[in-house]
Amino acid sequence: MTKQGLLQNAGPMFNAYPDSIGGTLNDCVELLKLPEFENAFRAFYILPSLFNTDLDRGFSVIDYELNEAYASNEDLKNLKQLNIELKLDFILNHCSVLSKQFQDIIKNGEKSKYTDFFINWNKFWDGYGEMTEEGYIRPYDEYIKNMFFRKPGLPILMVRMPDGREVPYWNTFYQEVKYNKITSYELIKNLNIQYVTAERIANLVNSALDEGKKPIEIDFTGFEKYKDEVIDLLEANRHYLGQMDLNIKSPLVWEFYDDTLKKLKEYGASIIRLDAFAYAPKEPGEKNFLNEPGTWELLERVRELADKYQLTLLPEIHSRYEEKVHEKLAEKGYLTYDFFLPGLIIDALERHNNKYLVKWFYDIIEKNIKTVNMLGCHDGIPLLDLKGLIPDDEIDQLISTIVSRGGMVKDLHGKKNIYYQVNSTYFSALGEDERKLLLARAIQIFTPGIPQVWYLDLFAGRNDYEAVKTAGPGGHKEINRTNLTMDQVKDGLKTDVVRQQLELLRFRNTFPAFGFNAKLQVIESEPHILKLRWEKDSCSATLTANLKDYSFEISGVDENNNIINFNSNNNNW
Repeated sequence: MTKQGLLQNAGPMFNAYPDSIGGTLNDCVELLKLPEFENAFRAFYILPSLFNTDLDRGFSVIDYELNEAYASNEDLKNLKQLNIELKLDFILNHCSVLSKQFQDIIKNGEKSKYTDFFINWNKFWDGYGEMTEEGYIRPYDEYIKNMFFRKPGLPILMVRMPDGREVPYWNTFYQEVKYNKITSYELIKNLNIQYVTAERIANLVNSALDEGKKPIEIDFTGFEKYKDEVIDLLEANRHYLGQMDLNIKSPLVWEFYDDTLKKLKEYGASIIRLDAFAYAPKEPGEKNFLNEPGTWELLERVRELADKYQLTLLPEIHSRYEEKVHEKLAEKGYLTYDFFLPGLIIDALERHNNKYLVKWFYDIIEKNIKTVNMLGCHDGIPLLDLKGLIPDDEIDQLISTIVSRGGMVKDLHGKKNIYYQVNSTYFSALGEDERKLLLARAIQIFTPGIPQVWYLDLFAGRNDYEAVKTAGPGGHKEINRTNLTMDQVKDGLKTDVVRQQLELLRFRNTFPAFGFNAKLQVIESEPHILKLRWEKDSCSATLTANLKDYSFEISGVDENNNIINFNSNNNNW
């Protein structure tokens, strides 16, 4: 699947939201035009708020048109002129309730052409459970015992049809139902209520909604005879937010998949990150995450579409090392995410030992695993992925270390540490030690795969607790998503830690010893020394890293026998 130049060169990839720098994608383009960034990056992974989205900072897509507040086609053309390739997201499992498809269902009910575009919960579970008083089927335990639900209760959203029926739809991720306040005018118009009575009912209802009550929970004492009609009016006018699961058995969904991949190609994409793909295949009694063979059948069908547009797929999945899902992806010819590297580097620096890091490098080499790797990203630092690669007690210690430095662990269903990632900037996770950050970057650029670079890591970003506080419940990820002004960027470019990272990335991008068609050798050394050598044709590049004092040296020989050397102690090439 390595068709494009990026995959041959495996040069560094910048990673940001379209508004992460300055506020628009144009500002990101201007950043990449700066002399300090010249030849530092081969690609740009733009997160999906690039599109028309509503929630989860981009991962709830209404449609794949460009978000006019952040980006234009001209911006994408300018990136192409910089010889910057694109990686973009395609969310296979779901799309927003505000999508034209779901809105058509809300408007037209069973008459909608998109009736089967999403998963009608009751149709899916017909014959596999019992109907409840609330109007949805409760599946028998034997059919859901292997299913993992990301929120308490069943993953459904009750949707009101035009005829007043409530229909449950499968909703794995976020949902919110909002009730609009009511006016006396609406009550008079719709229910033929007298003015003073309408005023009193409107005040009563709106006060209850302000308190967070649902219509059925409102106390209508004194107005009992109007209760049912008022509740019905409130329910008929409710609004939804959320991400609704797609029915991959629908031909219309596959038309949508094809159209979307075509559009992403027209934007200039060469790599497509498949978000939440492992939740899409569903069968009664099977796992609802990474079920087999359904997951692999889905990927193969999507790959057939992607091949039409010469797009390389990068399936995004978190799984434990011991489950070997990353190996299965590699065996089937897919790029895979290296979610192990961020935790392995922190472990190596904290314990001054290369043991597990070297073990992972041998895995990549021997099993020919083609990866995209990273330090930080828009999500957290994945650590439970490491299960089976390093001992559980050392994973617990890693989590404790990062939390002690201000990181946050999400509770899932009220259980600590069940979630797979710790939310923190990578710099803060390293104790805000510039030597560690620079060494981590040096190790990353010598790691097999495409080095993906989170913009905030590049600028040594610190944990943003104010952003978490402002975001409220569920806002833990905002700790590592701080937007930077152009002034902050210019100030950052004056610092050694930023400039030196850019020099390392430029070396990785331009020096001819690296790439998927080059050879990596792990040189035996003491546990506190990590020594890696890349070779291609007559070129070589060697990293010697001291995991105790965080110093390192890079040496290289290019095709003209020119010798290149960098020593972190004197910061000179």
